Amino acid sequence: MGKVIANASMSLDGYIAKDDNTIGRLFDWLQNGEVEVRTVDDRITLHMSPPSAEHWRTWVDGLGALVCGRTLFDFTGGWDGMHTIGVPVVVVTHQVPTDWVEAHPDAPFHFVTDGVEAAVAKAQEVAGERTVAVTAGTIARQCLELGLLDAVAVDLVPVVMGQGRPFFGEMMTDDAPLGDPIECVQGDRVTHLVFPVTESAVESSEGQG
Repeated sequence: MGKVIANASMSLDGYIAKDDNTIGRLFDWLQNGEVEVRTVDDRITLHMSPPSAEHWRTWVDGLGALVCGRTLFDFTGGWDGMHTIGVPVVVVTHQVPTDWVEAHPDAPFHFVTDGVEAAVAKAQEVAGERTVAVTAGTIARQCLELGLLDAVAVDLVPVVMGQGRPFFGEMMTDDAPLGDPIECVQGDRVTHLVFPVTESAVESSEGQG
């Protein structure tokens, strides 16, 4: 099985979106460079700095599936049936959106109603040896607390938002220490960091859960 990594662009004060799920300036780095990066959506072409473009391509090339929550799925409208990064999506939900499924019969989406752990297992089945990306927020927090994460990838943006949706939401632990970054790439208006999840982080979560 491939690794399970929570990923998001994040402000300096730890937020991944505003309270209304809009992202402010958090994605500016996707359009501030000279390197053109195409996506599976012909309407969306990214323009990144060379370091960010190389980091992005390596990340996307290694992905096999994405796990997200119902809130993000609804907010994006299910990405019109195909996520921008072009991988299958596993949605954690209490109820399958049958109308959407019927309207998008060929969409590579899977809806899991029995919890995050089952969703990650489904994503790993789909991804095989490739990486499973977990969106930040409640889903990432639950994965961390359940010991399902191998690493946390942060695209750190030099902006202070003041309030919004934090990367992990409200933790059930006092803290969950991660390892020192195993990747650090300096882009334009963004720093790409990857932190391994240590055994002590998992033990801390289990001890407080």
